[in-house]
Amino acid sequence: MLRFFLCMLPALIIGGCSLLEGVEDHGSPQGSLRIVTWNVQALFDGSQTGTEYSEYLNDAGWAEDKFSARVNAIAQAIGRIADGVPDIIALEEIENSQCLEAIAQSELSKYGYGYTFFSKNKGASLGIGVLSRIPFTDTRVHGMVWDQETAPRPVLELWLRPEDTPLVLFVCHWKSKLGGDDNTETLRRASARVILRRIREIQTEYPDVPAVIMGDLNENYDEFYRRGRKILSALLPDDPDAADFIRADFTRTETENRGNFLILSGEKPPAAAYFDSSMPAFYSPWGQELQNGSYYYKNDWETIDHFLLSEQFFDQAGWDFSSCRVLDQEPFVNAKGTPDTYSPRTGNGLSDHLPLMLVLTNY
Repeated sequence: MLRFFLCMLPALIIGGCSLLEGVEDHGSPQGSLRIVTWNVQALFDGSQTGTEYSEYLNDAGWAEDKFSARVNAIAQAIGRIADGVPDIIALEEIENSQCLEAIAQSELSKYGYGYTFFSKNKGASLGIGVLSRIPFTDTRVHGMVWDQETAPRPVLELWLRPEDTPLVLFVCHWKSKLGGDDNTETLRRASARVILRRIREIQTEYPDVPAVIMGDLNENYDEFYRRGRKILSALLPDDPDAADFIRADFTRTETENRGNFLILSGEKPPAAAYFDSSMPAFYSPWGQELQNGSYYYKNDWETIDHFLLSEQFFDQAGWDFSSCRVLDQEPFVNAKGTPDTYSPRTGNGLSDHLPLMLVLTNY
């Protein structure tokens, strides 16, 4: 029987929110909101604290000049995004808040990324950071523990009120599959569980506030099928096979099964057609607006980077879904059209993930 312990873990979390000095607030966006999520693949600064990966140690040749060059390359790539720079950028695999602020103070400074938020687990190598042109009105950090094992990264909960129309973002980097797909699934489900719990709490008190779940979830939108329909994955499709699997799984209590996964739908608005109607469903652009993938692994595309949207984004009131796309353009991709993976040895490339961009429209 699975035992989840989900809680706020202030003793385990290092986090912070800041307004960068000398940066002018450009104000809230008018009419549209552009949000990007991107796993930048191990952005370490030039100093050494003992938690770096081996290839980013000073003895391996990693230093401040390489860090500065990489920050500039990331900033230039973001500045070249077609249709304009994003209003909010979530970056996974950032070492510390200094890395995040270095990006904000690079050539991107002219765009007014005056608000930053960063968090990671104590002693961890990497965490999650957010750059924003819009002030956060509330921030929370959620940690997850399962059977005395802590999820490697927290979930960030960020509230924004652009033009007095609020929305909430859950920025994530879920547990990877390193150690085995099945063995690591419980920690991904722990992250799904805390998000689902918070969304239920929010929608009880603020039923009109939309929620976005975003980031590298280390799980494909069709994970249930990729793994032979035999594993309760943290992301489940809203279809009869997945629902039957849940009903046939007598090894877990009803309460556990109602909260250990997120239901994905391709419908607009999303709604759970085959699960209990009390279970919220989330719209996934994968298989709809998004094709191929954002991560190229073992000669195949994976869809592990996500934007998942609650039903409030499809009611033509407040913020509504407009579009979502993979930024499969130069310089994010190489000549083969796959992610231009970064090499700390040569200093070439950007990341082994492609960014996703979500566009919302204000009604």
